[in-house]
Amino acid sequence: MLPPNTLSDIVIFGAMGDLAQRKLIPALYQLLREGLINENSRILGASRQDIDKETFIINCNKSAHQFVDKDELNEESLSIFMSMLDYCQIDFTDAENYKHLHATLETNSERTRIFYYATPASMFGPISQHLSESGCLNEQCRMVMEKPIGHDLASANVINDQVSEFFSESQIYRIDHYLGKETVQNLMALRFANPLFGTQWNQNHISHVEITVAEQVGIEGRWGYFDQAGQMRDMVQNHLLQLLCLTAMNPPDELSAELIRNEKVKVLKAMRPITGDMHNTHVVRGRYTKGIINDASVPGYMEEEGANPNSNTETFVALKVEINNWRWAGVPFYLRTGKRLAGKLSQITIHFKQQPHFIFNESQRNLAQNKLTIRLQPEEGISLQVLNKDQGLDNGMRLRSESLQFSFSQVTQARIPDAYERLLLEIVKGNQNLFVRRDEIEHAWKWCDQLLEYWKIENKAPQPYAAGSWGPKAADLLIMKDGNCWHEDQ
Repeated sequence: MLPPNTLSDIVIFGAMGDLAQRKLIPALYQLLREGLINENSRILGASRQDIDKETFIINCNKSAHQFVDKDELNEESLSIFMSMLDYCQIDFTDAENYKHLHATLETNSERTRIFYYATPASMFGPISQHLSESGCLNEQCRMVMEKPIGHDLASANVINDQVSEFFSESQIYRIDHYLGKETVQNLMALRFANPLFGTQWNQNHISHVEITVAEQVGIEGRWGYFDQAGQMRDMVQNHLLQLLCLTAMNPPDELSAELIRNEKVKVLKAMRPITGDMHNTHVVRGRYTKGIINDASVPGYMEEEGANPNSNTETFVALKVEINNWRWAGVPFYLRTGKRLAGKLSQITIHFKQQPHFIFNESQRNLAQNKLTIRLQPEEGISLQVLNKDQGLDNGMRLRSESLQFSFSQVTQARIPDAYERLLLEIVKGNQNLFVRRDEIEHAWKWCDQLLEYWKIENKAPQPYAAGSWGPKAADLLIMKDGNCWHEDQ
């Protein structure tokens, strides 16, 4: 059954780019195949490339065959999807170019108009202005912004100010694709639908929390962009802080966009600033050197093509974050993210406190810790580490640590949708639950800016770590000095 108001004109600016062809076109096809968007909707590619509609359709067809599983390519659905496509060549900075787009949209003026900005953030303001001046906007339209939104608080405010001149906050959908992942959505259900976890989700029962987003890939030819951004801007400011907020937030009174986002903002405002000597005890910056990944030699960051020999950019960040509120007082959150690490891994690990009185053999005390791991990738699922009795007549009450595994791919026959499928569907439905509000962006940048400014003044090279490792040794010490260790080391 189609959700209401799905008859739409979806305009993708930057439609020939990697994001659009690798993620958006396949995701929209899947929604059409599942009957979740109206086949009478239109998908208009907008790009600077001098091509015609037929060439655009050919490119989208290739992308569908490349990025959609063969079992999910239905020729009838694919034919319908290709009939929904149109193309409009636009120089995003030239107001005259928008007249053709306006004329195209006016042929179905009653439809919801969705403008997806798959472009650099520097284009967000000019595109919004030209859309407004050309008459393309109406009260029902929505606009979608991809990260990164700025490189600090000041630049983020400039971009948001430019866009908000033409769109209300209720029309703006700021995407963080991690929020569309099935497991991230399940985190809400896990916490707030199950008293087993909901009643234990606080400083009385949890000793510490880990959030890891590890990548095996390097910068993949993006040296110019990445060296200006670094891992802090590229991953921590958005993905990791969003995961932190969803893990630490209080239950909203209801599952509405405003109340969910209100609770996330409270977490960001409660995060203790990292100042003074805390830079030595709460932060580790690293940068990969040459090493081995998947039995192949890979270059170090400074050996990548186009490298700047004077660069001080980090490819790894580990943080100890403290949240100053009643729920999390005294509970450290350890955040870790980096490139060229030992594995591709995104997960949240909740470590529960030991029983206050241990009645079993003292030599087994180090086993006595429950641990909940929420895996976002590579295989979405949940595992809970518990202790039970080792089987056998001669083992007495010897304990054994085991994991109860819940893999989404194994327990359900339904296909796990890509994050962009869910996010695009929510945009079509007009639901902002999974999108980032402006004040979230502002508070996240405010917290990160303090670190970025310190690193700029310090002007010190990040600590080296070999590609294929889990990062600098100092990252292990960061957590070990509190008597803990990273999940992979246990």
